[in-house]
Amino acid sequence: MSPRVRIPARDLSWSAARSSGPGGQNVNKVASKVDLRFDVQGTEAITPSVKTRLRRANRARLDKEGRLVVTSQATRDQSRNLEDARSKLAELVREALVVPKKRKPTKPSRRAKQRRLDEKKRTSEKKQARRRVDD
Repeated sequence: MSPRVRIPARDLSWSAARSSGPGGQNVNKVASKVDLRFDVQGTEAITPSVKTRLRRANRARLDKEGRLVVTSQATRDQSRNLEDARSKLAELVREALVVPKKRKPTKPSRRAKQRRLDEKKRTSEKKQARRRVDD
């Protein structure tokens, strides 16, 4: 069950900047770092629940306008960095599509409770044995 989600180009914007990554002397001349921004709130490509999960899981990546920012400066080539940023964004969206399982509250068994109490008693006796003996 893998629903295909297509993010329209109108929901994406990107800019290029000088990279601090690989490039040698070329790094001072070419803007190869890519900042890709995804308008999470404005998109109609994903459901509101997926939007909420995406924002919650990536709070540190959100800008003031609520857009998700993904950067890439892995290569010396701007187009490859753009592809890398798009694949990172796709992975983030893919992770947000997975609905987390509901937790079923459980209680410890009677035996588990007894084991815990026995261990506490053993620890207590061990520490009491370390105390100084009164005359």
